Amino acid sequence: MLDRRTVKVAAYPMGIDFHKFHEAARSAEVLKEIAKFKEPLGDTKIILSVDRQDYSKGIIHRLQGFETLLEKHPHWRGKVTFLMLVVPSRIGIQDYEGTKNHLEELVGRINGKFGAINWSPIVYQYRSVPFETLVAFYAMGDVALVTPLRDGMNLVAKEYIACRTDKTGVLILSEMAGSAKELTDAIMINPNHREEIAEALEQALAMPRHEQIERNRFMQTKLRRHTVGRWATTFLEEIVATEPSLEGAYAKPLDPASQTGLIQHYDRSLNRLLMLDYDGTLVPFASHPQLAKPSRQLLNCLHRLGANPRNELVLLSGRDKATLENWFGALPIGLAAEHGAWIKEHQQSWQIIKPLRADWKTTLFPILQSYTDPVPGSWIEEKEFSVVWHYRGVDEERGMLAARELADDLIALTANIDVQVLQGDKTVEVRNAGVHKGLASQIWLLKHPCDFILAIGDDLTDEDIFTVLPGRAYSIRVGNRPTHARFHLRGPDDVLQLIETLSAGEYVEKFSARTSTWPLHDSRP
Repeated sequence: MLDRRTVKVAAYPMGIDFHKFHEAARSAEVLKEIAKFKEPLGDTKIILSVDRQDYSKGIIHRLQGFETLLEKHPHWRGKVTFLMLVVPSRIGIQDYEGTKNHLEELVGRINGKFGAINWSPIVYQYRSVPFETLVAFYAMGDVALVTPLRDGMNLVAKEYIACRTDKTGVLILSEMAGSAKELTDAIMINPNHREEIAEALEQALAMPRHEQIERNRFMQTKLRRHTVGRWATTFLEEIVATEPSLEGAYAKPLDPASQTGLIQHYDRSLNRLLMLDYDGTLVPFASHPQLAKPSRQLLNCLHRLGANPRNELVLLSGRDKATLENWFGALPIGLAAEHGAWIKEHQQSWQIIKPLRADWKTTLFPILQSYTDPVPGSWIEEKEFSVVWHYRGVDEERGMLAARELADDLIALTANIDVQVLQGDKTVEVRNAGVHKGLASQIWLLKHPCDFILAIGDDLTDEDIFTVLPGRAYSIRVGNRPTHARFHLRGPDDVLQLIETLSAGEYVEKFSARTSTWPLHDSRP
């Protein structure tokens, strides 16, 4: 929220009309163009470069990288041709004219240095071309060299992949291009290093056919889904989603007056129900779930709250029951694991909330694994009745993109399976449908009539609790996001400070003199 306006900043990678390029590559007109251009090139492998004339495109650098390839790997001389198409841009501007002159001088020098009577290393064309000719270039290029020094998106890389109807060909892509976040199966290079470009060319030219097909299969699948039509629709949906009417979905801060009311209500109540999430609520998220162990301070606080005869304290978590039992089993509290699939009331054994199936996991594991392998830092967590794909250790943009794609694939594959796909905080989870924290919380709500209810959580799974609570309950969302909760707090430190205040029994002394000046998130004691 900014000045009572909803402002959202995000990256929306533009797609292409995949079907248009893919089908054009099969057309008679394009096949005729391919035959015309390939005849004078003979059997040489073709490295393709297509760009408008612009110093940001790294055209000079890729020429230098090609020169280094011929120097360090002389066995490619006479066996590879660099087909370079440069589209005129900003004609008449001195800087661009200087770039053009430098480019043409470099092409002439390389051709003079390595060329032979029957072979020119570089075929250079400075012109615009019709659509069919462009598609023909894409379809005949064994390697596409796309090396911008900086680029917002770069659709050339996507168009090249779309035109590879037999899924062969190798894309070498600058890590500076926005499309590098999507086309992760390309060979990534730093465009400023000519040696790195040369080694990438050597790798691409020698790449086995089966590896080319495997890489392009993944990239084509992404491009088929994320078309320019989907990009436009998503962009418009996001605009609609930020309309002013949704501003009311945000909870108000738990300000000093609200804090005082909550604490006074707690103090005079005889039967209290406290329902708390764990990760992101009582403790910050960690790089790996096992690193987010409860501190001694938190355990002592929970013990004091649970031991109070007026209180019924429950931890409702997405974690497995073994972890919850290990960390909190000795405390006088109730537990709910796997978002409520398993529940355990104090001094009782674990019970499954209803009959559940887990045979669907073997069907979905290969899909999850296919996203884990190409996304370094991601991993799969298996629970008894759910599976989670974690990407907290992944580059943020790459992780979010992969998560959206994985969620789309899983939703499509589970249409006829009684499961639910849920995107959490740096996770994509598949769990049994109809099992959620709201269902588990109702068990305690029905068994323990109370005159004070407090529920705190930080993500979508906790919204299931907030929606089943009576209006008099104190529901708190951690983080300022659209929610069914009445209030919000900024983070786990604020939550811990609140429950410590409740557990200490010092509410009147602490707040009677400070309610007008001491917000809960203040660092003072």
